[in-house]
Amino acid sequence: MRALLVVNPAATTTSARTREVLTHALASDLKLEVAQTQYRGHARDLAQEATEGGETDLVVALGGDGTVNEVVNGLLAGDPDPDSHPRLAVVPGGSTNVFARALGLPNDVVEATGALLDALRDGSERTIGLGLAAGTPGSVDEGVPDRWFTFCAGFGFDAGVVGRVEQQRERGKRSTHALYVRQVVRQFLVEANRRPGALTLERPGGTEGTTDSVEDLALAIICNTAPWTYLGNRPIYPSPDASFDTALDLFALSKLSPPAVARYATQLLTSTPQRGPHGKHALSLHDLTNFTLHSQVPLPFQMDGDHLGLRTSVTFTGVRRALRVIV
Repeated sequence: MRALLVVNPAATTTSARTREVLTHALASDLKLEVAQTQYRGHARDLAQEATEGGETDLVVALGGDGTVNEVVNGLLAGDPDPDSHPRLAVVPGGSTNVFARALGLPNDVVEATGALLDALRDGSERTIGLGLAAGTPGSVDEGVPDRWFTFCAGFGFDAGVVGRVEQQRERGKRSTHALYVRQVVRQFLVEANRRPGALTLERPGGTEGTTDSVEDLALAIICNTAPWTYLGNRPIYPSPDASFDTALDLFALSKLSPPAVARYATQLLTSTPQRGPHGKHALSLHDLTNFTLHSQVPLPFQMDGDHLGLRTSVTFTGVRRALRVIV
């Protein structure tokens, strides 16, 4: 099998020695080409070149969720038919590795490599759904390129937290769960769109040609799988029913007052695969194929933990059976 190994040399939990050992292990079973990323977006370019070349059967992403997201967008840059592009494999090397863990892979780099080799020998793979985010036609963001996400997107508060964490990392801070918690508190203290919220949800109505809308949302999290993320080893489930086998789930809050934040933060921390946050200020929707989020003001936007700047309108599509993954 011809394979491309895309390596992020800045991956949080791997060293040069570890990457060398893993490369040799994979090369023992694959006809392997190795490429290291050199700039933001490079993993996407490498995966797209491998797809367009037509000779690569498998692309292996060694890095965190950001590296995986770039690789996926390179694989699907042309035809989203899963039979038209190489399969994906993941060796987790980031600080959280939500996508790999949601697939059931070990969070340890060495163990995950062993699991990958076993899956290749057994021919074990699955086809999963993905989310697609696009600029909404007729909005100021209509020219924003489409982009795929593997496990989540966020519009508003959580994306602001992601942006703050990225700023801290650029200043040399390590990506730790304590860092995320601190940035959650700081984002809350400066959040200007807590009551009422600036977001409006629009989705197709029950009658053809009609639209249902929900206004004044302060936070929106879009999930393609569960859990949404991890705090240490604790999984967090805003949308417990989200799955790679369905379309997208939406969790939103209409109020971010201190009591509401305390209530829903506690519910998130104690959420389970059977029960997520709930209450009069919480909105939970399952298996959405198409919907749009509009904002009255530009708000932060993130996908797969990657801050993408400010947006005013994003249209989401849940695409079933978009990607073949070795598991």
